[in-house]
Amino acid sequence: MILLTGFEPFGGEAVNPSWTAARGAADRLASEGYEAAAVELPCSFAEAPLVLAAALEQFQPRLVLCTGQAGGRSAISLERVAINLVDARIPDNRGEQPVDRPVRDGGPAAYFTSLPIKAALARVTGAGIPAEVSQTAGTYVCNFLFYALMDLLAARENIAGGFIHVPYSTGQGAVHGQPGLDVGRMATALALIAVTALENPVDIELPAGAEH
Repeated sequence: MILLTGFEPFGGEAVNPSWTAARGAADRLASEGYEAAAVELPCSFAEAPLVLAAALEQFQPRLVLCTGQAGGRSAISLERVAINLVDARIPDNRGEQPVDRPVRDGGPAAYFTSLPIKAALARVTGAGIPAEVSQTAGTYVCNFLFYALMDLLAARENIAGGFIHVPYSTGQGAVHGQPGLDVGRMATALALIAVTALENPVDIELPAGAEH
């Protein structure tokens, strides 16, 4: 079973392409014979990890792809690391705005993804979809959820997981004067990442770092 998650809209947006893309990717994977499910998460520090944990219990997945919106980015971002820090520039959808706090008191400083992000990068860019390895998932609900996911998976065996940021949709990008990407292409990218993760338990070596 492949579990994909996306977030509800936040920050005044009417839509969140991460949820639309996650749902589309689950449909594509199912049409190709994979068991897949998509779950929408609240944009809430308190609630998102609880909904995720419940979904893990319900679906018992072997692979988890959590996704979120990163407005302003121009490519599918394969997140490498989740940090044990929350520093919310804006309140979440429940009005909470933690600043300079850990995701989990006493937890590791960071977790690395267990997805084969280099192999996924090659697969997605090979399909003509812009993608990158990202060294930061921010300090908002997306990073919070990424850290919570890896914390949950640390106590479970044989489950790979990680976090993917998607850009604005093309419509959002036009409104904000920012890069945008067709949601259908986002869904294709997520499906490709999922299949790559199932086929490549060990990642490949590929230069994709950052100089700054």
